[in-house]
Amino acid sequence: MNGVDRPDPAGEHLVLVGMMGSGKSTIGRIVAERMERPLIDSDEVIEAATGRTVREIFATDGEEAFRALEAEALREALATAEPAVIAAAGGVVLRPDNRRLLTESNARVVWLMADPALLIERVRNGMHRPLLDHDPEGTLQRMWDERQPLYQEVADAIVSVDGRSIGEVVEAVLR
Repeated sequence: MNGVDRPDPAGEHLVLVGMMGSGKSTIGRIVAERMERPLIDSDEVIEAATGRTVREIFATDGEEAFRALEAEALREALATAEPAVIAAAGGVVLRPDNRRLLTESNARVVWLMADPALLIERVRNGMHRPLLDHDPEGTLQRMWDERQPLYQEVADAIVSVDGRSIGEVVEAVLR
């Protein structure tokens, strides 16, 4: 946790971070509805802006180009005046500038933490997840090992999704 004292969350963005398959989009949609806020899903924003899927961007432009789009989507989402729920792309924490933006912005960041074994089950047939094309289990474990301290660095709260229903996760995020 970043340990920063936060003002009343009513006027803040709520940003969900976590690994692919942790439930950011699903939980974000429900939380946004309950909070009566718009949902900004960074993967959807990127796909709408480019007219291409995440997989197509990776295939034609490469991971670094996608990470730049991911960073821009985060900056734009955090700059919106109306408080929103933001489902940030899983790799958003890889760039130091993004982590700084998350910790210094008017946002409350919740890490949806999931065990890699659960993530494997959830993303097994995920056609839009190009990083998992070869050795999904090994790749997810390496990503988890690399990203865990980065998610922790930006998180104001950590919500474990392991063994919880969607409703239980939503309630924990809202608390």
